[in-house]
Amino acid sequence: MVSIKEIAKYCGVSTATVSKAMNDKSDIGEETKKRIREAAEVLGYFPSATARALRTKKSYSIGVLFAEKGGKALTDEFFSHVVNAFKVAAEKRGYEILFLNKEVGDQGMTYLEHCRYRGVDGVLVAYVQYQDPEVIELLQSDIPIVVLDHIFEGKTSVCFDYDQGIKDLITYIYEMGHCKIAYIHGEDCTITRKRVESFYKTMAELGLSVPDEYVKEGEYLNYHKAARLTNELLSLADPPTCIVYPNDFSALGGIGAVYERKLSIPQDVSVAGYDGIPLAKAFSPELTTLEQDSWGMGEILANKLIDQIECAVPLPVELLTVQGKVLPGKSVKRLKRLENDIKNIDNKLTIC
Repeated sequence: MVSIKEIAKYCGVSTATVSKAMNDKSDIGEETKKRIREAAEVLGYFPSATARALRTKKSYSIGVLFAEKGGKALTDEFFSHVVNAFKVAAEKRGYEILFLNKEVGDQGMTYLEHCRYRGVDGVLVAYVQYQDPEVIELLQSDIPIVVLDHIFEGKTSVCFDYDQGIKDLITYIYEMGHCKIAYIHGEDCTITRKRVESFYKTMAELGLSVPDEYVKEGEYLNYHKAARLTNELLSLADPPTCIVYPNDFSALGGIGAVYERKLSIPQDVSVAGYDGIPLAKAFSPELTTLEQDSWGMGEILANKLIDQIECAVPLPVELLTVQGKVLPGKSVKRLKRLENDIKNIDNKLTIC
C-alpha cells in the first residue's frame, strides 16, 4: 500500500504538506493540493480507515439489522436486492455495511451493544420483531437509524405502498375479466395485514364478493405450502379463475401445482405474483406481478441514513413511500364478461 511518505517523495514536498492537502487544509495553495491529490490517485493511495476514523470521529460503517422471525429474509431474492442496492449506495458515499447480531464469537450482547462494540455510525432496521425489547432499545437510542417498511415514532421510515400495489394488481386482474379472485397471502405480520386489508377493500370497491375459502394463509418463502393451498383452491366446487400469491417465489409453487394437475396457465387458471423479481420474467408463461422498486428503495434508505449521519444538526423525521407498478406478463387470461354480468358499476355493484 502506498504511504504518505511515498507521495511526498514523488511530489518533492514534506509529509506534512501531503497530509494537509489530503485533509483540505487552508494553509497550502489550491495548485499544490491538486498536484498532490492527482499524484495520490496515480500512485493508488488509499487513506487509512483507522486514521480517518480518529480524525473524523466516525467509523464509516453502517449496521444492518435484518433478523425477522425465522431468519429467512436474506434468502428472499427481492429483499436481498433491497439490501444490495443499499450497500452499493452506501459504498458510493464512502461507507461499508456489516450485519448486526447478538453474538460476537462466544460473547453474547444486545443489538445496541453490538452497535457500540462495532462503532457503527448508523443502522438500517429491516424486518425484525419490533416488539422485541432489544429492538426497541436500539430504536430508542441516539444512533442515527432508518426503518424499512415499518413506522416507528421518531425515526425516518421508508415503506412500500402495499395498499396501492394490491389495489393496482387486483384492479388489473378485474379489468382482464376476472370476478372470482383468490388470494394466498403470507404469514401474519404488518406487511401481510396491509396487503390483506387492501385486497378486501379493493374487491369491495369493485363490487366483488370474496368467499372465505378464497383467502388462505401461506408463507412468503414456502412454495410447497403455496402448492398445497393451490390444490385446495382448484379442488373447490366453484374454483377461482385467478389466484394471487404473496410473492413471485411462492407463485412458483402454485404454478407447479397447476401443471401437476395437467392444467394450463392461463387457459385453465390464471395466476399472479408480487414483487417483480427478475426470475418472474423467466417463468413460462411470463408471470403477471406487481413490481416493487427494490433498487430505488435501497438507494433512498442509504442516502437518508447517511444524510442523518453527516448532518451537524438533527434532520426532521420523514415517512416516505415507494410506489410499484403492474407488470402484465402473460399468466392472466383475458375473460369475456357478458353485459348482463356487469350492472351499475358506478354504484360499485357487479354481478359475476
